[in-house]
Amino acid sequence: MSVELGNFSPEERAAQEKRLRDTWETPKGWRYWTSVNNSEIGLWYGVTAFVFMLFAGVLGLLIRLQLVVPNNDFMSAELFNQVFTLHGTVMMFLFAVPIFEAIAIFLLPSMLGARELPFPRLSAFGYWSFLLGGIFVCGSIFFNAAPNAGWFMYPPLATDKEYAGIGADIWLLGLSFIEVASIAAAVEIIVGIMKCRAPGMRINMMPMFAWYLLIVAGMILFAFPPLIAGDILFEMERMFNWPFFDPSRGGDPLLWQHLFWIFGHPEVYIVFLPAIALMAMIVPTFSQRPIVGYSWIVLAAVGTGFLSFGLWVHHMFATGLPQISLAFFSAASEAVAIPTGVQIFVFIATMLAGRVIFSVPMLFGAGGLIIFVIGGLTGVMVALVPFDWQAHDTYFIVAHLHYVLIGGMFFPIVAGIYYYFPFVTGKKLSDTWGKVAFWLMFTGFNTAFFPMHFSGLRGMPRRVFTYPKEFGWDIFNLVSTIGAFIFAAGVATFVIDIFRPKPKPAERNLNPWNSGTLEWTNDPDESWGMRSVPIITSRYPLWDQLNLQADIEAGRFYLPDAKSGRRETLVTSVLDAKPIQCLRVGGVSYVTIIAALSLGGVFIALTFHWWIPTIICAIITFVAIIYWLWTGTAQIPETAETDVGLGLSLPVYVSGPASVGWWAMFITMVGDGTAFASLIFGYFFYWTVHDDYTGVSAGPGVFWPMVALLLYLAAWGLTMLARQLNEKGPTGCRFALVAAAAVTIAASLAGLAGPYLTGMDPTSNVYPATVWVIALWTVIHGVVGVVMQLYCLARSLTGNMTGEYDQDIRNVTLYWHFMAFTAVVTFGVLGLFPLVAS
Repeated sequence: MSVELGNFSPEERAAQEKRLRDTWETPKGWRYWTSVNNSEIGLWYGVTAFVFMLFAGVLGLLIRLQLVVPNNDFMSAELFNQVFTLHGTVMMFLFAVPIFEAIAIFLLPSMLGARELPFPRLSAFGYWSFLLGGIFVCGSIFFNAAPNAGWFMYPPLATDKEYAGIGADIWLLGLSFIEVASIAAAVEIIVGIMKCRAPGMRINMMPMFAWYLLIVAGMILFAFPPLIAGDILFEMERMFNWPFFDPSRGGDPLLWQHLFWIFGHPEVYIVFLPAIALMAMIVPTFSQRPIVGYSWIVLAAVGTGFLSFGLWVHHMFATGLPQISLAFFSAASEAVAIPTGVQIFVFIATMLAGRVIFSVPMLFGAGGLIIFVIGGLTGVMVALVPFDWQAHDTYFIVAHLHYVLIGGMFFPIVAGIYYYFPFVTGKKLSDTWGKVAFWLMFTGFNTAFFPMHFSGLRGMPRRVFTYPKEFGWDIFNLVSTIGAFIFAAGVATFVIDIFRPKPKPAERNLNPWNSGTLEWTNDPDESWGMRSVPIITSRYPLWDQLNLQADIEAGRFYLPDAKSGRRETLVTSVLDAKPIQCLRVGGVSYVTIIAALSLGGVFIALTFHWWIPTIICAIITFVAIIYWLWTGTAQIPETAETDVGLGLSLPVYVSGPASVGWWAMFITMVGDGTAFASLIFGYFFYWTVHDDYTGVSAGPGVFWPMVALLLYLAAWGLTMLARQLNEKGPTGCRFALVAAAAVTIAASLAGLAGPYLTGMDPTSNVYPATVWVIALWTVIHGVVGVVMQLYCLARSLTGNMTGEYDQDIRNVTLYWHFMAFTAVVTFGVLGLFPLVAS
């Protein structure tokens, strides 16, 4: 891409910077919390996740104090169960995944050369959801109401209301709310990486960090929804006595294990891959050369993500599965070591090919890789079925888990914080403090967790709150407790280093490490992101493109100004990053906070069965989201095109696959479809474990399911017709939308008529319960479809949707493609499968 760069006088540059500063200004005072800037949201996310980590770390120290000597009475059994359950829950759900979402939101715009990610208000909504859900879950322990059945909440223990109490509901509904935040972040990250890269940054030139985050965000879309589906089944049993996991009424606790570990094992790599992404940024910088084998490491990362979904059953080797299943999943568990090894050897090759500068980030990174490799070796051991049968549910597994997660995630995070701290604040952390923190953490970690391998091999089970002296576990537990406190001292040193006063550097240096990637051109004192959006011709542009940083700061590239007074960023094509739109993104807003808090109110009120507050909060959430969409999306611009600089004019409004909204809808519905597929999986799982699954109760029949299917397909057709008629004029489109909404309502009633009119009692047996939950899933989506159709009707009536500006109807039509598929599967399975099965 060859263009003549812009040149401006000092006066013009000063005026441009003032307009940019005014447009992207972060609010002051209490209004600061209404900010949606990626720099603020990412920082809030990161700090909050780190606070939750410290909270979970204190819980971990309490566990070690309880186990330091045999027959200890430091904690009661009930409190111990709550502490270890919350420790694992917080570390996995409130730290491991959110910390990387924080890093992604903070770094990606600068790394991609963008002003902002495409949906900043969605990022803000995700943060407030995460904060509220985390406080709700963590705060439960102060009221003796924390979950107490382990961080994976296995039934039937967790479904027993007498034992689990309200803690299980807090876990289920609180984490479901947090998972909403994770999926929101995944949508933001995927669309941002695919559509908001700097011009010229083709997909094979993206920074490694962006590749890894793209893979991880895709994994979230396929891993989190099965857990959400499992949470729905779990809560329906606890709240309404639907017997999904009750064997006496046809249920099976193993279905929860399948759904949980379909999430749980990819979760390990969702945590591990972003840590490797940080290392992929740090290693080339301190080797002062491009990473060796760029294509190989990308393929290895993709392979790791793909294979991770085929490993979940190795957590279930002791549940009595058939031998063929054990053999297949054991082989898959061994195979994942290959792409993982490729990534580690790429780092070693890069360091050997360059001149390594030893630094605190490299120290933590190397230490983390050493620990992770040890955890990987024990992982290969437990992937072998005979060994797993011996080590299952012992402290050997606890040691393996912590070696993988702490080595594979926590140490690289600390490395990344030391590396990117100047990017955030303009100041470096101390090398001396960093080395002290590293050796305390490295020594303490291995002292704490390596002995657990031996206590596990000697038979010490997990989740026991005390043990007798004669078993010989006391010395290992004593050493582990000492090591845990040494590790904690290292973490405390690291935290002190972050918060201690630091002198301002004598000279302004935006790139203190001499890194080659684009994010180091950003000024931490400014909130506008990129001063101007550059043209990229290299994977390491700061090394290869002469005077790039000076040209960006001088505003010689795209979007050097903010004459419209609106926040703008470039949208580019997916593969070759050609500019296609000047996107106006949302600014400061209260609506994200209101929507998040009211949705949180829905989940919290459901936990305590407060039905009226649930309805009130749901109404507030609905109104807030409609207002958010109405005022913040698909706005008709005052001009069709705008000058983005360098002689290029781009459209301000686009629709269909060119728009970021269409991509967001598509990605969201992929995740939604994964949750739906998990419910269908449950239906057929029960069919495989019962001799006469559909014969225990009268089914919904054929007539009503087929009527519902035909009506849903008719509504789909009418929605597509409305989109086509909208191009010719509003009248035909409006009639089609009214008809589509009416037909959808009729379809939804017919969908419920089958199980209702045939008297299917969902509390009697798992078959009617499963039929009801799948039918309700589809009908609820039908109701959402009606809301969308009426929303488009309202937009058309008010002149906000026309034949030219048709983003709303195009996105709703895309939703209805997924809706039609859902209806075909639902009513085909519910209405026709019992005939085939009989």
